[in-house]
Amino acid sequence: MINGSGYKNALISGANNISSNRARINALNIFPVPDGDTGTNMSMTICAAVEALENETSKSVSECASVAASAMLKGARGNSGVILSLLFKGIASGLDGCDEIDGKGFISAFHVGVEMAYKAVMNPTEGTILTVARMAFDAGRAAADMDNDPIIVLGAVCAAAHDALDRTPEMLPVLKKAGVVDAGGMGLCMIFDGMLSLLRDGVMIEAVDEETEIHTAADLNDEFFKNAAAEFDGDIEYTYCTEFIIGKVKEQSKEPDELRTYLEGIGDCVVVADDEDIIKVHVHTENPGKALEEAVTYGELLTVKIENMKEQHRKAAEQYAKEKAAAEKKEKRLEELKPAEPEQEVGFVAVVAGEGLENVFRELGCDRIVSGGQSMNPSTDDIYRAVMATPAKTVFVLPNNKNVILAAEQVVPLVTDREVIVIPAKTIPQGLVAMLSYAKDSTPELNREYMTASLANVSTGQVTYAARNSEYGMMRIKEGDIIALNNGKLTVKEKDPVKAVVKLAKEMIGKDTSYVSLIYGEGITDEQANAAVDGIRAKTGIDADISIIDGGQPLYYFILSVE
Repeated sequence: MINGSGYKNALISGANNISSNRARINALNIFPVPDGDTGTNMSMTICAAVEALENETSKSVSECASVAASAMLKGARGNSGVILSLLFKGIASGLDGCDEIDGKGFISAFHVGVEMAYKAVMNPTEGTILTVARMAFDAGRAAADMDNDPIIVLGAVCAAAHDALDRTPEMLPVLKKAGVVDAGGMGLCMIFDGMLSLLRDGVMIEAVDEETEIHTAADLNDEFFKNAAAEFDGDIEYTYCTEFIIGKVKEQSKEPDELRTYLEGIGDCVVVADDEDIIKVHVHTENPGKALEEAVTYGELLTVKIENMKEQHRKAAEQYAKEKAAAEKKEKRLEELKPAEPEQEVGFVAVVAGEGLENVFRELGCDRIVSGGQSMNPSTDDIYRAVMATPAKTVFVLPNNKNVILAAEQVVPLVTDREVIVIPAKTIPQGLVAMLSYAKDSTPELNREYMTASLANVSTGQVTYAARNSEYGMMRIKEGDIIALNNGKLTVKEKDPVKAVVKLAKEMIGKDTSYVSLIYGEGITDEQANAAVDGIRAKTGIDADISIIDGGQPLYYFILSVE
C-alpha cells in the first residue's frame, strides 16, 4: 500500500528526475524556433508541487495528492505542463478520501487523470504525451487485474510508458523524420521512473542543478587568487588587467620578488604568487606588453589573459542599469497584481513580451499585462493573479501564444467572483486585432464572438533565429540561421533579418491586403525597420498603409501583421 508520505516522496523523486534531465528533453524539440521548451515547462510545473509538499505532513494519500495537484495546476507552464497538471489533478480526484492506495486504486485514479488530460485538448494528437499516458494506463490496468501490488502496477506503467515513447515516431511522421521521440512523452517517463525508484527500490533520485559548476582544486586556487587581487581594486587608474602564468625554467635564477618590484613600477594591484613550478601574476597596467616582456626573462609564458577594465566597467554599469530598471518594473508589476474588487464592467489581460508591445496593449485598453510569450510561458497562477487584479466583472484574457492558451483556460474554473473569457489568440497580431474588434456597447458573449471571429482576419509572419540544427521540408537549417514563419510554417531561410522579412512579406501580401503592421524587436534599429518597410513596398507594390511599431519583443526580430 502507498500512504501519503510514500506518494509525496515519490513525486519529489519524479520531479528531481525530470529536472535533472530537462536539457535532454528540451533537445528533442524538433521545430527550430526559440520556444517554451518542454523539459523546462514540465519540470517547473511538477516542481511547484514539490514546493507545496515541502511542509506537508499528512499521512493521507488523498490530502498529499490534492495539495500537489492544486500547486501543479497553478504552476503549469506551456501545453505540456498543463497536460501534466491535469493528469495529476485527475489522479487526485480519483484518490479523494483515500488514506492509502493499492494497485487497483492507483490505476483507477490514473484513469481519471488520462481522461481529464484528453478532454482538455480540442484535437488530441497521437504520438504525444497523451498517447504515452493512455498506453501506460492500459498496461497498468492489465497488471492490476493480475496483481494488486501498487509497485507491480507502477512498474507496468513505467515499462509501457517507455514502450509507447519508443513508438511515438511511428505515430507522428515529423518525429520519425527528425529521428527523435516525443519530448512530452519522455518527460512523463522521467517522472514515472523517479516515482518507481523511490517506491520500489527505496532510492530517492536527487536533483542535479544543471547550472552548478564543478570546481576543481585549480579552480579554487584561481578563485582565491582573484579575491586576493580584488582587495586592491579601487578607482580604475590603469586600463588593462593583465594575468599570466610563467613556467619556471631551472636555469633561470631570478627571484619572483624582483618581478613584483618591476610590475609595481608600471602598474598597481600587483599579486605575484609562486610555487615550485610556476609563477602566477596579476597586475593592472597601461603597458601589458612591458609586463610580458619582463615575464619571459623569468621562464616560459604558459597562459596570458588581458582585459580592458574600463570597457568591463562600462558594460557592468550598463548591466546594472538594466537590472535596476528590471527590478523597478517587477516591483511596479507586483503592485499592479494586488487583488482588486470587480467594480467596472469589463477588463482585459494580455500576455505580452516587450515594452513597446506592452504600451500598445495598454493604449488599447488592457488593464493588466502578464510578461511572457515565446520561451517565457507564464504559469496558470501568473494569469490567475492578473485576472484577480483586474477590477472588472468580466475579464477577457488574450494569451497571444498558442503555447499559453491551455494555461489560460485553466484559470476559468478557478475564478468565482467574476467571469473570465479566454480569446484563443495564438499570436500578437491576433491579440491586437481582437482588442480592436471589441464593441463597447455589446454584451460579453457577443464580444466573445466578435473577437474570436476577428482572429481569422489576420495573418501572422515572424522572423527569428534557429535555436537548433534541423531539417524542415526541403530546407536544412543550421543553428543561428535567420528564419521566417508564415502563419507558423517555416518558409524562409536567410542571413539577414531585413531580407527575411521582405521575402516573408512578398509571400503574405496580396491584392486584397488592406493593412500591414511591422513590429520590430530587440536588436533591430529604426534604420533597419525603415529599410524593411522600403523593401516590402518595393517587392510587393502595396498601396495599403504600413505601420511601424517598436515592440521591443525578445527573440523575434520582426512580427508581421497582414489584414
